[in-house]
Amino acid sequence: MKNHRLEYLSWTAQIVAAIILAQTLFFKFTAAPESVALFTKLGVEPFGRIGAGMMELITVILLLIPRKAWIGAIFGIMTMGGAIMAHLTVIGIESNGDGGFLFFLALITLTCCLTVAYIRKSDIFARFYFLT
Repeated sequence: MKNHRLEYLSWTAQIVAAIILAQTLFFKFTAAPESVALFTKLGVEPFGRIGAGMMELITVILLLIPRKAWIGAIFGIMTMGGAIMAHLTVIGIESNGDGGFLFFLALITLTCCLTVAYIRKSDIFARFYFLT
């Protein structure tokens, strides 16, 4: 990345996504009642909750490693895509009276990960160049 503004934007998006994902890990790994209720509604408690938490933890770590941020962005896109689809199809935008806050956080995280993937697209294409 030669453009410093894009580098700053990428790091801002990486850190915002990592902070949001990291703060939700506490609720998943401590079996907070809200988290248990959400994954019970999805029919995947406890394995889905723990699995989602592990995926989010890996995503946070990768987003904070400069050479691996592109992988973290892809993992974040997949994870948040699943979360958003779950909200739209099963959970509902509002969950446990949160006014749609979790859904909003998922949208922010997805936007941040899409931003990172776009800015670091040369890293992504460089890794898959051998396929062409």
